[in-house]
Amino acid sequence: MTIDISTLQARYLELCKGQKVAPNSTIISWFLEAKHQKSRLEHCRLQIFLDKLRNADFLSLINLFSAIDASEIDAVDILHGSSCILNGEHVLSLMRAVNQKLQIVDLHDLSFGGDFLRDLFQNGLTCQVLNLRSSHIRKLNMTGTFIRLHTLNLDFSISLTGFREDCFTCMPNLVRVSMCETRVSNLWTTSAALSKLPSLVELRFQNCLCCNDTGPCSASSSEKPNSLASSTTHLEDFGMNSAGTSSTNNEDHIFQNSQSYRDGRFTNTFVDDLLMSHQILENTTEESDGSEVDFTSQEQSLGLDDILSNMFPELSTRAVADNEVDFNMVFLAEGGPVMENAFNLNNTTDGTDGSSKKYLPHHPSPICFEKHYREYMVASLPCLRVLDNLPITQKDRELAKVICAQYFESLPYNRRRKENVFSILQMREKGSTMCHLQQSPNLKQPSPLRKSQYFITRSISSAKVASSAWPFIHPVPKLSSITREESKRFRPRQFEYHPSDSSLMVFGTLDGEIVVVNHESGNIVGYMSSGTLNSVLGLCWLKRDPSKLIAGSDNGSLQLYDIRRMLPSVTERLCTANIANYDDFEQLTSVHVNSTDEQFIASGYSKDVALYDIGSGKHLQTFTDMHRGHINVVKFAHHSPSIFVTSSFDQDVKMWDLRQRPLKPCYTASSSRGNVMVCFSPDDHYLLSSAVDNEVKQLLAVDGRVHMKFEIPSSGSSQNYTRSYYMNGRDYIISGSSDEQVVHICCAQTGRRLRDVPLEARGFGTSMFVQSLRGDPFRDFHMSVLAAYMRPSSKSEIIKVNLMKSIDSDNQYSYFHQSHLSSGMGA
Repeated sequence: MTIDISTLQARYLELCKGQKVAPNSTIISWFLEAKHQKSRLEHCRLQIFLDKLRNADFLSLINLFSAIDASEIDAVDILHGSSCILNGEHVLSLMRAVNQKLQIVDLHDLSFGGDFLRDLFQNGLTCQVLNLRSSHIRKLNMTGTFIRLHTLNLDFSISLTGFREDCFTCMPNLVRVSMCETRVSNLWTTSAALSKLPSLVELRFQNCLCCNDTGPCSASSSEKPNSLASSTTHLEDFGMNSAGTSSTNNEDHIFQNSQSYRDGRFTNTFVDDLLMSHQILENTTEESDGSEVDFTSQEQSLGLDDILSNMFPELSTRAVADNEVDFNMVFLAEGGPVMENAFNLNNTTDGTDGSSKKYLPHHPSPICFEKHYREYMVASLPCLRVLDNLPITQKDRELAKVICAQYFESLPYNRRRKENVFSILQMREKGSTMCHLQQSPNLKQPSPLRKSQYFITRSISSAKVASSAWPFIHPVPKLSSITREESKRFRPRQFEYHPSDSSLMVFGTLDGEIVVVNHESGNIVGYMSSGTLNSVLGLCWLKRDPSKLIAGSDNGSLQLYDIRRMLPSVTERLCTANIANYDDFEQLTSVHVNSTDEQFIASGYSKDVALYDIGSGKHLQTFTDMHRGHINVVKFAHHSPSIFVTSSFDQDVKMWDLRQRPLKPCYTASSSRGNVMVCFSPDDHYLLSSAVDNEVKQLLAVDGRVHMKFEIPSSGSSQNYTRSYYMNGRDYIISGSSDEQVVHICCAQTGRRLRDVPLEARGFGTSMFVQSLRGDPFRDFHMSVLAAYMRPSSKSEIIKVNLMKSIDSDNQYSYFHQSHLSSGMGA
């Protein structure tokens, strides 16, 4: 039996009377409006405005709505008109009482606390449209059941940085997603999360200025809007508020006339300044309580539009309209400047009547500034039909495949498809060298690569890495608890893997300590504290006698240690682990031992390099004026005891030969910015040079010619000190910088980007930087990163990254402490 609206209203009054609560006249008016709709044979929609409710109203409504499925009401919307203070548990209970007739949920700008959103995401809702604009979400983790959800709006959620691995797994009917002006930036995790949505066809990370919804922009396409774009609820949720007016801010600013805009595009200098401003803003406003929901920075943070408005206060959307300035936009496959995907303004036509397409990008998220962002998303989401209000054509898809094949490595070692580890092991047992996943119809003989002894190992590694876009990231295990028990907190500044024991690592601290740790168990193997050492900036193991290492500090002290003489725990007792002292090298930043353990070399904040004899302890020679600026890093070759390279902030990398006493370099290779570091590949065939702000190049060691330039996006910061090392032998390079919280992984032979690994803090916020990093010499696709968090008084920490294991396989997430000292010094 269907319950009519009058009966519902009468039941509401009875419930209020029974609970001794005065009826809310506004609720009664909602029932009257629903009856009026019914009398006109219209769709009967009951709209509940949360700002009109009192906490005392909820119990009556919850009891009433438990029978709403049997009523004449066709749909219930739960909306808000202005800010209000309500009990979050009451709101959740009300939404779930409505059950299957819940259609639109608009929680724009409402803050019920972290528990409210966690409950909502973990247990789901039955609504069709969910509007969480301006919400305080930092890491989206919607693992609950949202079977009926077809539209999700997260616009202006400026705390939102990304997605958990299981996000979107229970949303089979989600068609439209909008995340304009969030802080989502990682192509890999974003596309991996969105690929779990089988029905997704419309997506936005920025919007066309004239568009209120996610559908194709009528001004930029001659195509008729599809049925999805014409949905009434779709338009209401994305562009219209509860009063039926447009929610687009007419005062939002875009670019118009400026000296930074020339010949249809913005200058690189302008782009650098813009992104640097955005980076500074993020670093200074972020603070976190360690949860996935952040309520601390919402009122303080500015969006990118606000930055543009501050930079160009005279430029506004209205000014563009008044002056009829024609800013036409296309997404160019060639990329160009870092912002070209979002703001490359050129004239184009729609291909039918020759009319000009107009696309005014607005409210962009950082992911939009990634080079080839559009092509990557189009190639990764084959069912997508509209991206950022631009329709995706067949030509777009073909171009996206070409661009992604050229600039991205979708699977490690250029694998064509994902491989099954079990089948690879079966092939190995059968002695087969052919893999059906890589066979070509024209291939008659096994390729040399398949005959390689590394083929099976690389196949297994590739299959494991391909399994997840969220690698397992965690601190060196148990080390934190050990130090707490002993009332000691380490502040690592430099670290190195042991050359022959896969479980050992040494790190030096800002307090002059040398700590040898089993990085698998977290147990301290050796500890040494010396009053003569300040910040330890240089560490190098001896190769032939790997129980010994050279340590150098920023005050110039240089000592040889034997870890067998170190104490196995943190203690105030003195030990005699230092078995040799060498003459000081003032303002030291780097030390390195040659391949025969006979000599080591030191560099620092000077133009000179000093050579020492390890056995005798003598200072053999100082080579003066080797560069025009200070020499940050010096490295010997792995196999030649006389060859070394120097890396200087004078923009040069130079190779030297001790047999030439070195009076002049073997050759000089230059960068456009100061060189932070350089290192040899394990076989000495290549040099990897890293200059400020992600200028990373691989050089031929024989003559210094550029073999590969890695297209890692610049940040625009002159303080973005970049360090790069090899991983998996010389197969891949890993690169991180002091103003970024991501590690870039590129194929060393093709230059294509395999992945960007975001470093996420837990408990202290998310603003950190990469101070140093190393590929694990014993394990493929493993690395360690010295990460420092940017808040004052925090500590740095060594974390481990396992690309072959998913973060979801362990519930312990990484958390970082911070120290922003000495970011430009050493390796």
